[in-house]
Amino acid sequence: MIPSNYHPWDVSPGEAKSIQDRLRLKVVVSPFTSEINYVAGADVSFDKGSNLVYAAIVIMTFPDLNVVERRGLSERVDFPYIPGLLAFREGLPVLHTWDKLQIKPQVILFDAQGYAHPRRFGLASHLGVILDIPSIGCAKSVLVGKYDEPGEKAGEYTELIDKGEVVGAAVRSKDNVSPIFISIGHKVDLNSAIEISLACTRGYRIPEPTRQAHLEVNSLRRGKPISFFKSSEDQLIMF
Repeated sequence: MIPSNYHPWDVSPGEAKSIQDRLRLKVVVSPFTSEINYVAGADVSFDKGSNLVYAAIVIMTFPDLNVVERRGLSERVDFPYIPGLLAFREGLPVLHTWDKLQIKPQVILFDAQGYAHPRRFGLASHLGVILDIPSIGCAKSVLVGKYDEPGEKAGEYTELIDKGEVVGAAVRSKDNVSPIFISIGHKVDLNSAIEISLACTRGYRIPEPTRQAHLEVNSLRRGKPISFFKSSEDQLIMF
């Protein structure tokens, strides 16, 4: 079972900030040296005027990136939309999705911020700590910090700097497209986060695990989820 009661979720914005300030001290920053057999991508979607949240996690083999499991759900949340505190709106739906997984990955990429956050504790760090799993923030836009434009070739990157501190990197994941913004979640360092994210990229701007998770949440929103997992006999089990 997931540790969804790791801390209270029905809290005020002020209490949420205090929880972030306390839990960010638990983030471990270290090079990732373990073997990866499965990598996950997580994404969340919602309308700002609605309390219905859609969450999805997709599991892929690594390094060949074949999808072996998709899980998603929708549920209503009460925490308001507040930039910088989205983990308290999105966190429980992702944890509940995690609890459905048959296959557990060695690392998870979030379409969200990690360390590149006003309190250095975005969703990728928050859930990485709760799940005690190496995690990476792979955001499509900047929340905090400034950067110089990286070179035009895939794999080139520049530091993302906020208040004089390196909080992440602007990474060119595909030639001549806008960069993505990689930051530490938990149990990785920035170099490892960049290397893993680039190893998960297959011809698109977005790393394949989070791209597939995005496709899954869009399917949920249309009422046509495509969740499945493959059994040990490589049978496709649909849900």
